[in-house]
Amino acid sequence: MTDSPQEAGWVTAKTLAEALPYIQIHDRQTVVIKYGGHAMGEEALARLFAADAVLLRLLGVRPVVVHGGGPQISRMLERAGVKSTFVDGLRVTDKATMEVAEMVLSGAINKEIASWITQAGATADVRGVGLSGKDAGLITVEKATRVRPSANGEEEVVDLGFVGEPTRIDPKLIRSLIESEVDDYIPVIAPIGVAEDGQTYNINADTVAGALAGALQARRMLLLTDVSGVLGADGELIRQLTVAEARGAIADGVATGGMIPKLETAIAAVEAGVQGVVILDGRRPHAMLVELFTEHGAGTLICP
Repeated sequence: MTDSPQEAGWVTAKTLAEALPYIQIHDRQTVVIKYGGHAMGEEALARLFAADAVLLRLLGVRPVVVHGGGPQISRMLERAGVKSTFVDGLRVTDKATMEVAEMVLSGAINKEIASWITQAGATADVRGVGLSGKDAGLITVEKATRVRPSANGEEEVVDLGFVGEPTRIDPKLIRSLIESEVDDYIPVIAPIGVAEDGQTYNINADTVAGALAGALQARRMLLLTDVSGVLGADGELIRQLTVAEARGAIADGVATGGMIPKLETAIAAVEAGVQGVVILDGRRPHAMLVELFTEHGAGTLICP
């Protein structure tokens, strides 16, 4: 019978054998993973994500996790009676919002993900290390601004408050963790940075992942989101896009809404030296493994 335990074992062995060429391709290569707010919504899925990250490390990959937390921040702000407003998908961040954002991102979420990774890797001594961009000068930022048309048709500069854009990435700490020949660490990074004057800023997590992937010259950046990837005009998944085709998808209106900034992040990362960026559905169990270790992958690959 094909569904017997013995046959299931043969199927598993066949899958492992077919993955061998891809395991060799990604051996000792850095993969930056953007783990998004919607993809990390359920604890069961989050624990599967942690286990898959550990498996990547054990297979020779050097994963680096950058996490978001927008929905969690929104819930905490609602409890505190603080109202949020957004401009171009970025949360306008006053002092009270910044304090909550740092508490949620660098505190609760960051340490929870690092702890799940450590638990999943306990028997193999793989450990998650929770960090933020403020640690060891990892992410230096400047205040971000946005320009948009005003009521009279002229452009106006919108003050986003304590929202930053990365100006410098110092990856020495991350490299020391992921390149260690003695210990197996998986860095987990909260998207918080600090300006030259010492002021703390909130940063879009996709932007942090792209900037960090470029600084690390990562082989892959995985943008885990809540859609299967970039969909064409016919509604079918587009398996691969060049940078030029990705720009065309934005210009032609094929990419809409939240997919536009993700493609822009992917384009910037590839132009910074990342070999490829993949947009994929992080809610599907083992999506990272399917993407990295199978022939057809699991989402949309953006490459030079």
